Amino acid sequence: QVQLVESGGGLVQAGGSLRLSCAASGRTFSSYAMAWFRQAPGKEREFVAAINWSGGSTYYADSVKGRFTISRDNALSTMYLQMKNLKPEDTAVYYCAARSGTYLRTNPSEYTYWGQGTQVTVSS
Repeated sequence: QVQLVESGGGLVQAGGSLRLSCAASGRTFSSYAMAWFRQAPGKEREFVAAINWSGGSTYYADSVKGRFTISRDNALSTMYLQMKNLKPEDTAVYYCAARSGTYLRTNPSEYTYWGQGTQVTVSS
């Protein structure tokens, strides 16, 4: 069992930056592959980025590639999402998720543990 808590969301103008954090507690953080998802009103939850247990492998959705960076600090049991050059279409609730296993996955159904989400709003 692992508990996840996101923070760092807020309101930012287009072109601005934010850094989200996901603090984990419970079982060994380094045993989980992690990911960020987001969900805008009226839309399905979509994959944003994933990272393997060591941080040595990452994968991004095309819509955020080159603008967002996922990372993790296993000593602090925390994952991050650095977001730059934000666009209004990035507005959503952002969730962190964890799954056991080696491979990176983009389907939310393959993640076992979820945080409560943090709102990111990008104004034009």
